[in-house]
Amino acid sequence: MNSRNRGKNTGDDTLFGSEKQISKLKLAVEDMRYLLTREYPEKAASELVGNRYRLKTRQIQALRGASASDSQLHNRRLKHVETLDLKGRTVYLDGFNVLILLESLLSEAYIFEGLDGCIRDLSGVHGTYKRVNQTLIAVELIAAFYQKNQIQKLVWIFDKPVSNSGRIKQIILEFAEQHQLNWEADLQFNPDKFLAESSEIIISSDAWILDHCKEWFNLIGYLIREEKLPVNLIKML
Repeated sequence: MNSRNRGKNTGDDTLFGSEKQISKLKLAVEDMRYLLTREYPEKAASELVGNRYRLKTRQIQALRGASASDSQLHNRRLKHVETLDLKGRTVYLDGFNVLILLESLLSEAYIFEGLDGCIRDLSGVHGTYKRVNQTLIAVELIAAFYQKNQIQKLVWIFDKPVSNSGRIKQIILEFAEQHQLNWEADLQFNPDKFLAESSEIIISSDAWILDHCKEWFNLIGYLIREEKLPVNLIKML
């Protein structure tokens, strides 16, 4: 196992660790929602708001993740399912999105609750996925969720072009075999499109997927509550 994690970046405490910065971000999210609702393009809106509040690059990243238009929020709310809806169902999980977010959360990085109630982080896959100290704990948390809610089958979807995607797929399948879980793992060239077009319940915090999928479940929010995870959570509402 690598001795590494997905914790905070240098400087994150300055950007997100004070009440003053958080208040500023909340105001920025309100402005961003106003502009997006009036159909300003996201990039232009975030530049405008970023300039107004003198936000740094990572703060703008958090702002964009947390914001949405009124119609997006309404649409996402309508499609969100509750834990009771999961029993006996097949669920598709956005592999890297969920895994990296959980690894960040467990590494005490800052995570953000957006207007849609979804939790997001500031990490991402940049062409390569590297397993970290928290990877196995993240998989165990997902296994506990799967068993507790009597899900019929869980299918992990990973980006085929990301290097090491085959390796993490193997780790997931070996874990499932050891613990007798009805899991599958699949590599897709365009996982976002695949998930958005699926008729099954989706687990992801990717905004585009949430806007286009049929049904989704807020797994990270559930795990924070259910497992009482200690988190550096900033509510952007």
